[in-house]
Amino acid sequence: MKKITINDVAKHAGVSKKTISRVLNDEPNVSDDTKSKVKQAFSSLGYRPNPQARALAFNQSFLIGLLYDNPNKSYVSDIQTGALTRCKSEGYNLIIYPEDHEKDSLVDDLDNVMINANLDGVILTPPFSDNQKLIAMLERKRIPFVTVGATRDLTAKPCVFCNDSEASYQMCRYLISLGHTRIGFIKGHPDHNVTQLRFNGYLKALNEANIETDISLVKQGYFTHESGEDCARHLLSMEKLPTAIFACNDYMAAGVLKVANQKGIAVPHDLTITGYDNAPISRHIWPSLTTVKQPTEAMASLAAKILIRLIKNKPLEKVASNFDAELIVRESSAPVRRNN
Repeated sequence: MKKITINDVAKHAGVSKKTISRVLNDEPNVSDDTKSKVKQAFSSLGYRPNPQARALAFNQSFLIGLLYDNPNKSYVSDIQTGALTRCKSEGYNLIIYPEDHEKDSLVDDLDNVMINANLDGVILTPPFSDNQKLIAMLERKRIPFVTVGATRDLTAKPCVFCNDSEASYQMCRYLISLGHTRIGFIKGHPDHNVTQLRFNGYLKALNEANIETDISLVKQGYFTHESGEDCARHLLSMEKLPTAIFACNDYMAAGVLKVANQKGIAVPHDLTITGYDNAPISRHIWPSLTTVKQPTEAMASLAAKILIRLIKNKPLEKVASNFDAELIVRESSAPVRRNN
């Protein structure tokens, strides 16, 4: 079978080879009608660009890195799916890099990765989004990057994030509307900026409802099921129990539910439990978890889109893009019992 070349595509579409190259690289000054004709020619002829030749022609690798260190597997999966779908549609390949954000050699190791893989750009997820040494290295090397998740500076760097503080506030307002005033709160990993934002939302809701903050009801978790269990053992061993516990993600909330069951505490009749993320576990356990759903796939897709624009030196409409979260009410929440 004859190999289809760019010359064949140009002849079929009735355009020049330069126009084909412009369409492949999504360059400006190509009409929608011309783009449509070229893409139809791709499809009709079964043309697939040669990755090596394309990389040489445009002085790019067409490789994007995705960096993560997160125990929440569903979050990582959604991030990968969103970024991969966008990269595929734009003619880029995505390379996944799981890394330990606490290791001393992190920046040097990633510097070597950038050199050896010849990445065109990188997507940073929490907690890498706030690693100033890593960001400084990327800026020094002039490697484009986009952060996913709320960072400490939402104005200077391209980022895509969710309204974590507002979402947490709405969750706590919901619990207060059910009559809960003793609301336990399990924080996420301290290295993740979203942890503080979600805690801020919790504090704001209590303050607005004139509920005094009881620091003994606040425990430090790490976004893991095990840390949720540990925090729950403390909270559910108090002389005066909380009537509700809000955990910073669903895996920790599932850990709370496990401990409640072990102690014979009925959920939601004696204890309301809520989480965050709408992970699959929130739907698969019983009672199913009331939680917060953030559009993680859409956030990752937009992050990849923004990064590709940066790689192509195209202007951005805005530096920071905010997504709204959604409160999902399920079976693990109920009005407080009057005798509590």
